[in-house]
Amino acid sequence: MYNFRTDMADERKDIYKKANKLDNIPGIETSENTVNQNIKTNIVKILDSQGEQALGKPIGTYVTVDIKNLKLATDDDIEKASEVVKDELKKIIDSHCESQDEILVVGLGNQFVTPDSLGPKVVSEIDVTKHFIKYTPQYVTEGTRSVCAIAPGVLGTTGIETSEIIKGIVDNVKPKMLIVIDSLASKSIERISSTVQISDTGIVPGGGVGNAREELSINTMGIPVIAIGVPMVVESAVLVNDCLNLFIEKLQNEAKSNDYLNKLKEQDNYEEIKESLNPTGYNMIVTPKEIDDLIENMKDIVVRSINFAV
Repeated sequence: MYNFRTDMADERKDIYKKANKLDNIPGIETSENTVNQNIKTNIVKILDSQGEQALGKPIGTYVTVDIKNLKLATDDDIEKASEVVKDELKKIIDSHCESQDEILVVGLGNQFVTPDSLGPKVVSEIDVTKHFIKYTPQYVTEGTRSVCAIAPGVLGTTGIETSEIIKGIVDNVKPKMLIVIDSLASKSIERISSTVQISDTGIVPGGGVGNAREELSINTMGIPVIAIGVPMVVESAVLVNDCLNLFIEKLQNEAKSNDYLNKLKEQDNYEEIKESLNPTGYNMIVTPKEIDDLIENMKDIVVRSINFAV
């Protein structure tokens, strides 16, 4: 299996196709839709074990919503993006549970580390209803779904595996579905806090940065697990590789043509760059300086999407 070093299914698809010089991957079905000039959706469906082995992801559906210019997003832009994410999320939720089934929303990550704080930030603004339905049902609109939420923290601050905490809650609260929010790793700088991936296969916390914990899925939790992930970090090797491509494009524009540079740009130089950085300890996990503003915008999008979808 490839060392993809990305949590994004559509990026894994592109990497696999390029490495094997394929137009289509057996066992993989894809579709794209352009919503407007700033929003595009991409759906990757892994249909069988062949596709599963190719991408290193479980059989299921992976929906990616790309949102451009989020740094300069207005309230209307955030509202439109939320609507698109909500529609895709609702399709997946409706395919796995009934309209009145109870849902537990889980915000993974460390609230004290900005790029990893998306999950706890989202959970703090989820419209929880379970306690109202139980203790003051007379004040609840008929048909309101029971929703509860938790931010369990991380192993480094609790001393307890996240999966153990969530499994204990599931066994006692007995929700019918989990919606899990987490920060992801990407192989593209431009996707940091500008992309939402929704999948119905669960998630492996820390998998994209080489710190994988026990997976959260129907296999471990006993109920469907919907994962909402947003890329927040890349490796410095990815950063260097992207910058090298930009540098080559600049030289190509100046020189018009150069066989060596053309050949160099066609290659994926990530592994070579990573090998040169690892011995020095410089292959760091990096995030942009605007991450505070970006994560707030993305938090608003994810919160609105979940609240309206459920």
